[in-house]
Amino acid sequence: MTRPTGIDPVTLEVVRCALVAYSDEMATALRRAAYNPMIFEVQDYCVGLVDTEGELIAQNLGGLPIFLADLGVSVADGIERHGLEGFEPGDALVMNYPYVAGQHLNNVVVYTPIFVDGKVVAFPAVRAHWVDIGGSRIGFGSTATTDIYSEGLQLRSIKVMKAGEWDADVMQILKDNIRIPESSLGDLRAAIAACRLGERRIAELAERYGLDTVMACITEMRDQSERLSRHAVAQMADGEYTASAWMDNDGQDLDKRITLDLKVIVKGEELTIDFSDINEQVKGPLNSGKSGGVAAARVAFKMLTLPTHPVDEGSFRNLHVILPEGKLLNAKSPAALGQWSISLPTVVDTIIRALADALPDQVPAAHKGDMSGFTFHGIDEKTGSRFVCLNINGGGWGGRPVGDGPSACVSVCQGDVRNIPIEIQEARYPLVFTRHELRADSGGAGRHRGGLGLEIDVEPQQAMFTNIANERTTCPPWGLRGGQAGAVNDTIVTQPGGQPEHVKKHTGLALQAGSKVTFRTAGGGGWGVPVERPADDVAEDVRDGFVTADAARELYGVVLTADGRVDEPATGRLRATQADVARR
Repeated sequence: MTRPTGIDPVTLEVVRCALVAYSDEMATALRRAAYNPMIFEVQDYCVGLVDTEGELIAQNLGGLPIFLADLGVSVADGIERHGLEGFEPGDALVMNYPYVAGQHLNNVVVYTPIFVDGKVVAFPAVRAHWVDIGGSRIGFGSTATTDIYSEGLQLRSIKVMKAGEWDADVMQILKDNIRIPESSLGDLRAAIAACRLGERRIAELAERYGLDTVMACITEMRDQSERLSRHAVAQMADGEYTASAWMDNDGQDLDKRITLDLKVIVKGEELTIDFSDINEQVKGPLNSGKSGGVAAARVAFKMLTLPTHPVDEGSFRNLHVILPEGKLLNAKSPAALGQWSISLPTVVDTIIRALADALPDQVPAAHKGDMSGFTFHGIDEKTGSRFVCLNINGGGWGGRPVGDGPSACVSVCQGDVRNIPIEIQEARYPLVFTRHELRADSGGAGRHRGGLGLEIDVEPQQAMFTNIANERTTCPPWGLRGGQAGAVNDTIVTQPGGQPEHVKKHTGLALQAGSKVTFRTAGGGGWGVPVERPADDVAEDVRDGFVTADAARELYGVVLTADGRVDEPATGRLRATQADVARR
């Protein structure tokens, strides 16, 4: 694009803020009208505006960062299929085709055309997690699928509304193939309502300033983002950087690790992320489409360059992603993608780890590194209706050069996603929560301690099923600069009259009334040498229940008196001994 001239800077800033505000307003409309707690409580969605080239104009400030690559490609696919002349005012389209959108089928994009003076000028778009999309897969954590056809309906830019009228045949197909149609179709209507709001707002903006001025402002916004992004990369030391991590398995080949080997190349103002050596696509559902891999690269890039700047396409012009087809993050059809998101937080962490030497004292230790959550599903014995309870479990983030890692947070890929309040879950589903607390000693030891995971006890009140898909149990969240790794994920199932059993992966595990499921989520890695943590801070951690007295002694070299104070002479001797051992 050529750079426009003569734009009033005040007008530019008003337009910039308006576009972001419209996206946020659309998100509010979606949240208020949605039927599904994954949308109105968890906020598992993103909302944005896309131009007629399929490039992002603006995105809401909340929602999931991992959706940074996908709204545009979804709309671009519809433009290619229908042509701009193939849209009419009042159209509404649904899109979840995974080898374009890159994600599991539950993440459905809804978009509509915006007409100004009889011409399509942009598209408001919503991606939100539907609780069901048909197929054999139910909820989170199912590792049983081995192809996309068993995972649900594939919808490739299908018009559910034509010129403002519902397509009755398409709606009948959706209704007949979704387990809980009142939820998913209610969410569809909510998404369309949000898009209609976006249509009105853009038309109002064009009327106020003129379409040419608005489009010129969009071009300048992107150019400004590009200049800022280039400046940020130019501050990194040139070079080739590598890092590796791995996932436990794909849920099918349980003894085979999934390797995540990658390279980051910094050269001047350009940054390239090379996924050529990442694992080939797998039999189980941990694959993603290409835009899933690109999204992971974008999340890491945005964190390291412009973390607080509004998102638009210009932010990524100097980012290059090498991702061959047939890889874990660019799988070919008919690969299963149901667990597409599981590896992406680890991919982001690994990219950041690779740049630890390029950005000394700016990179944190690893965080929990997965998108863990849970699913309970069955038939409610009181109402006879089917239920699917989904929720997100937080964990610890890595210690940072400037402080401890946050506790009980969702993954870096999930942004502002929240967990569903216990009161809502107990009111809607036959479940009782008897514990929801921070998990002591789960944060990796370090000068700056890793954040803590959670310990959650759930007791089903009737027979039902659950999916368990623990990951990163053999590749713990790593520490940096001498920090230690955080604790890994663990799930314990206790059936009535039985012994506690540690379960790593199980799809559709039958539970009886009176059973108990304990979720123990991962902590973050520590940053810096543990014995350099001030002894008073360790004592405070013990008082708060974050660290046990035994761990304080063994990991930090801090000895406490009976009343919880630091025994300074004993601590001095122990730390000197531990430092001597470390030097050897």
